[in-house]
Amino acid sequence: MANTKSAKKAVRKMARKTEVNKSRRSRMRTYVRQVEDAIDAGDQKAAQDALQKAQPVIMQAAQRRILHKSTASRRVSRLSARVKAMSA
Repeated sequence: MANTKSAKKAVRKMARKTEVNKSRRSRMRTYVRQVEDAIDAGDQKAAQDALQKAQPVIMQAAQRRILHKSTASRRVSRLSARVKAMSA
């Protein structure tokens, strides 16, 4: 448990940031899930549209340090490869 005034304030700040980060992470996962659902359904047009919406959200999560930038790039790359494979 925090003892000093500054440590108590730091705990409050961390709690606020944790809530914000949870929200952003959840939003990103929702967009990724929409792409995966479209891929599973076999709807290439919907998958491409969902990917175009998901890509900036994933990269914003990386900018805000919710994900590492390499992880974000890898996720986008793998999703786009799966969408592209639908046409082949």
